Amino acid sequence: MDTALIRGNMAKTILITGATSGFGAACARRFAQDGEKLVLVGRRTRRLEALSNELKYLSQIHTITLDIQKRREVEKSFGNLPENFSHVDVLINNAGLALGMEPAYGADISDWDTMVNTNIKGLMYCTRVLLPGMVAGNRGHIINVGSTAGDWPYPGGNVYGGTKAFVKQFSRNLRADLLGKAIRVTNIEPGMAESEFSIVRFKGDEKKAAGVYEGTTALTPQDIAEIIHWAVNVPPHVNINRIEVMPTCQSWGHLAVDRKS
Repeated sequence: MDTALIRGNMAKTILITGATSGFGAACARRFAQDGEKLVLVGRRTRRLEALSNELKYLSQIHTITLDIQKRREVEKSFGNLPENFSHVDVLINNAGLALGMEPAYGADISDWDTMVNTNIKGLMYCTRVLLPGMVAGNRGHIINVGSTAGDWPYPGGNVYGGTKAFVKQFSRNLRADLLGKAIRVTNIEPGMAESEFSIVRFKGDEKKAAGVYEGTTALTPQDIAEIIHWAVNVPPHVNINRIEVMPTCQSWGHLAVDRKS
């Protein structure tokens, strides 16, 4: 019997959305080091297969090619997990994106729809399908990946920031609903982090995306994965409600003032 299978008998089952890149892939690699069982969810089958092949000697892995915007497909896929993966202990709601940085009056409303459908609705669908099983078993942990954009406004952050503010308040309300149950909820709020995030935001313009991080030492996906790993592994009676994290080179600016000459 291989090592992953032996360790998997006592392992937690961790479902990660947006597992094909960035924070999601880093989380998969970090939890695989512990031999946890992984359900990796993403839209890109080849990337899921490559990650599964990379980690299969460390963990038992089940992959799902899925767009979390599609509620019926989420319900079907998560409702029919293989028996060995069916009791999800940790849901990492990582899938999300930003599109564009135009001011609200010039933004592409289809980009707004995509952000709302993924960052809000997709997160809701995944949570709603898996939460009853956690309640029935009186165990579980929901990790929601928010953003400092949900706390602090910036030009062009309009709907993206609004979706992440939803993630923050939804996390708080989940905690209120789950009072008295052994289920934890944590909202992780990263600031500037160098991943595919900006490439997606600027629709493949790598030069423009690189400019976001020029001259900085930004957070890495591995940094966020370590933070999530820590939050999951504190003692069961401890709930980390919220972690806001920025690179040392990032902080808040003064209030903006438009001065007329």
